[in-house]
Amino acid sequence: MAATPLPSSTPRQPDVRIDDVTRFYAVFDQAQGKPSAAALQSGYLTPGSIGLQQFVQARIGSAQKLADAIAKSPQDFRHARQCMAALPAVRTRLRPVFARLAQLDPRASFPPVTVVIGRNTTGGTTTAEGVTIGLEVICRANWLDPDIVERLVHLIAHEYVHVQQPAAQVDPPADASLLFQSLLEGGAEFIGELTSGAVANSHLQRWTQGKACEIERDFAAQAMGTDTSAWLYNGPGTPEHPGDLGYWVGYRIVRADYLHASNPRQAIQDILHITTTNAVEFLQRSGWRAEEDCRQLDAQPASTSSAGASS
Repeated sequence: MAATPLPSSTPRQPDVRIDDVTRFYAVFDQAQGKPSAAALQSGYLTPGSIGLQQFVQARIGSAQKLADAIAKSPQDFRHARQCMAALPAVRTRLRPVFARLAQLDPRASFPPVTVVIGRNTTGGTTTAEGVTIGLEVICRANWLDPDIVERLVHLIAHEYVHVQQPAAQVDPPADASLLFQSLLEGGAEFIGELTSGAVANSHLQRWTQGKACEIERDFAAQAMGTDTSAWLYNGPGTPEHPGDLGYWVGYRIVRADYLHASNPRQAIQDILHITTTNAVEFLQRSGWRAEEDCRQLDAQPASTSSAGASS
């Protein structure tokens, strides 16, 4: 399932915009790391890209709020400068990722990817209009891939799948199940892996080795409920119990469906078009069963059972 490199001339490539970050640090440096709201507005926000303008509305709020965030945690904004140097390489690495997506999904749309500096509150947003990445947050997300180029590539590949998922373009309804939301994230992980070569949350695949039975049994017991707090959007967690394990379980369900499918191209469309109404049917058809890992674990000799069976 590794990504297949394709010629850089492959069409249907989105713009990957990184100039907002350069503009931010010009203002940041001129103010010796203490930019005023007025300087940020005139030098960074007002001349910024469309993606940045949308991010102001969705996440930053105002120049004053951005100035306050910088004053509160100046080290995070200084640290993000180290990641700025990786952005040209990220843009180059993304070309075969998008080319592979065009092969997998001929219906795919390709709005821009914009990398910005935000208010230190979110790693980014995704809508039908594109993907916006908050570099200062992703730069310190070192529990993900330690290589910042790979971290950004796999994250953007994941987020770009959300662009193709109609159900990801709206807030989930109040009665949305844990299963449905995990399938959305797992679908982005799986197709992101097909296009970029790895999932965004590769640390979960390492951590879950030997723990699949317990995790999947717990998930199955809660899958039809609406409480996602223990499984999704709960941060990095701890070394003893990382967050976002719903991404990992969702990935495994989606992967099982794809591997069992007689028509891989249709399987991609099915993954992209998971909804609140078809999530249970998708699960049943996938062939994924939590108890399978438990049976495999029980069947192993006691001396080797700790090795587990995870993918």
